[in-house]
Amino acid sequence: MAEHFLSTTNIPLIMSSYQFSPIGYVHSPYKEKFAIPRQPGLVSAAQGTIELINDFNQQELTRGLADFSHIWVLFVFHQTAEQGWKPLIRPPRLGGNKKIGVLASRSTFRPNPIGMSVLSLDDIRVTNKQCLLHVSGLDLLEGTPVLDIKPYVPYSDSVPQANASYATHAPNETISVSISESVNEFLLNVNSRYPKLSSLIIQVLEQDPRPAYKQQQVDDKIYGIRLYEFNIKWRLISARKIQVFDITYHDNATR
Repeated sequence: MAEHFLSTTNIPLIMSSYQFSPIGYVHSPYKEKFAIPRQPGLVSAAQGTIELINDFNQQELTRGLADFSHIWVLFVFHQTAEQGWKPLIRPPRLGGNKKIGVLASRSTFRPNPIGMSVLSLDDIRVTNKQCLLHVSGLDLLEGTPVLDIKPYVPYSDSVPQANASYATHAPNETISVSISESVNEFLLNVNSRYPKLSSLIIQVLEQDPRPAYKQQQVDDKIYGIRLYEFNIKWRLISARKIQVFDITYHDNATR
C-alpha cells in the first residue's frame, strides 16, 4: 500500500502562522537570567505565583486544578526571543563545548521561543478578584508570559523507562555554600518577610550558576545574583566551595 504524506503546499496559508495571547504572567524571585536553575524542580525553595490576566482572570478556569499536585506551564522565553534562534547550541551538561541540534536541547534560542516546566502547585487563591496560582520549584524569570497551564498526569507524563542522551540523571555534584556572619544577620532581619531566602540562596548556588566551561575551576571573580529585591555577592574559595559574603537591597527596592 502506498504511503500518503501531507504536502505543505496543500496547507492553507492561514495555517502558516499562529498568534497567541498570554493568559498570565509569572512573579518570581529571579529578576535576571543568571542563576536561574537549568531545569525546574532543582530549587524547591524557589516560590512564586502565576497571575491570570484579562479574560483569563476567572476562578472558573482553575476549577478542579487544585486536585493536582503539579502542573505543566507553557511559556515564552521573552528575554531572549528577539535574539533569534540557532540550529546548533552547546548544552551546559556537555561542558559547553560539544554542539548539538537545538531540537535536542532545552535551549532558549529556539525556532519558536516556547518553553515548558513542571512546577509544584501549592495553592490557588483569589484575592481582591485576582486569581493567583502559587507554585514552587520555579525556573522562570520575573514577568515570564504564560501561554497555557495543564495538569501533570503521573501515569502518562512520567516515563520511568525513558532513555536520555546527555541528561540521564539529575545533577548530583552540588557545590558547598557557606554564608558569612554579616549576611546571616541580614537574613535574620528579613526572615519574617522572606522565610525561605536563606534556603533559596543556598539551593541556587549549590547548582554553580557559572558558565559550564568555568565549573570545576577556581577563579577570583566576585559574582552577583539578584533574588527578590536583594543583590547577593559571592565568590569561590575553593574548587567546590562558594562563600556568600554580602547582601544589600537592590536600587529602588522598597524596604
